[in-house]
Amino acid sequence: METIKPKSAINNRSKKLAKTFQKVISFRSAAKIASNNGICMLTSQPKVKEDSFTDQIKTHQANGKNEDSKARNRAVMEALVARLFAGVTSIKAAYAELQMAQHPYNNEAIQAADQAVVDELRAISELKRSFLKKELDLSPQVTIMLAEIQEQQSLMKTYEITIKRLEAEVDHKDSDISNLKKHLQECISFNKSLEKKLNSSGSLSILDNLRISVLNPTHFVQFLHYSLRSIRSFVKLMTREMENAHWDLEAATKFIHPDAIFAKPSHRIFAFESFVSITMFEGFNYPDFTISSDPFEKNHQHRHSQNLYFEKFKKLKSLNPKQYLSNNPNSSFAKFLKSKYLSVVHAKMECSLFGNLNQRKMVNSGGYPDSPFFTAFAEMAKHVWALHCLAMSFDEEVTIFQVKKNSRFSEVYMEWVTEESVSQSGEDTDSGAVELRVGFTVVPGFKIGKTVIQSQVYLSPVASPASS
Repeated sequence: METIKPKSAINNRSKKLAKTFQKVISFRSAAKIASNNGICMLTSQPKVKEDSFTDQIKTHQANGKNEDSKARNRAVMEALVARLFAGVTSIKAAYAELQMAQHPYNNEAIQAADQAVVDELRAISELKRSFLKKELDLSPQVTIMLAEIQEQQSLMKTYEITIKRLEAEVDHKDSDISNLKKHLQECISFNKSLEKKLNSSGSLSILDNLRISVLNPTHFVQFLHYSLRSIRSFVKLMTREMENAHWDLEAATKFIHPDAIFAKPSHRIFAFESFVSITMFEGFNYPDFTISSDPFEKNHQHRHSQNLYFEKFKKLKSLNPKQYLSNNPNSSFAKFLKSKYLSVVHAKMECSLFGNLNQRKMVNSGGYPDSPFFTAFAEMAKHVWALHCLAMSFDEEVTIFQVKKNSRFSEVYMEWVTEESVSQSGEDTDSGAVELRVGFTVVPGFKIGKTVIQSQVYLSPVASPASS
């Protein structure tokens, strides 16, 4: 008897069969059968790997698009920054031009510079608006190139303005220099006029009505003062010419006074004054101003020619020396001037100072150079010669004296040319104290009978044993 199974059991079997069939179908679709010498092999298909590779390609393409977008954004930002910097440089150039146009005032240039600043600020404001609204439409390469051109042009304009300003300052300085030179020449002319007045007869008006009967040492001292002033004036001119000729003044002073010690470099001028004054006064004791004079002739002339010397003094002291020399080329004064010029101004010195010996040749031949240097020398020589004539006018004998080097200082016979000759403070040594002695005579002294006119000396320190 045939057994009838329940319907539920049949359904269950159907479900199992369907599942088995589904598994087989899935398995076949996922594997293929390969035959190799009768052996069946199952080879898996790389479906999953193909899907992964496709995803990677898509991802790579997406990343490439992102990188391109970032690179473009970076280039746009660089172009924007370059444009901003170029704008700032243009504003700077326009501002410099605006400042330049104010001194001196130039209305058109000021308006043009002001408009340039406004235009550049407006362009920068437009860039800002586009950037905030993300509407920048820039070609990076073109924008960077144009920005660089604009910046270079602005820099060139700034340099040109700077050059113009410097040229204006140079012109202003040149103008100041010219004015100062003009003022200096006026001051020099004024000083020369004052010096001329001081050395002229007007400054010696007290001696105009002088009579030989009332002549006394005070009159000699007064005229000696003007004579020394003319000597110092010539010495200043001579040292100035030496400096212009690039002389080593320190070496020159050592040649005159080798062992002299100076408290200040400016005191070296006393060495030159010493050389000139001693050379000019050499032979002062003799009637014709020459050492070779006979003493008997000196006494004879002195006793019989006082009035003659006094008249020469009154005549010469108020005359222009070059005019007197032109009118009296063979006078004693002309011979004196020639002799003293050749002694004071050595040939090597003149060649070094002026580049030639033209003045020396002219003086030697009896001529008189028309130069400031010789004019100052002739003025000095006139005062010394006139002082000599005045000395020969005294009843009492007038003599000249110098102080020996290293002599002790005596207020009776000497006076300091400057009380700053040496510093007495802090100059003690272990072996002894420093004593002031005569370094050299700057201006010789005079004796009129028993009256002493002090010699002017420069004092130097000399080490002496300490007192026990």
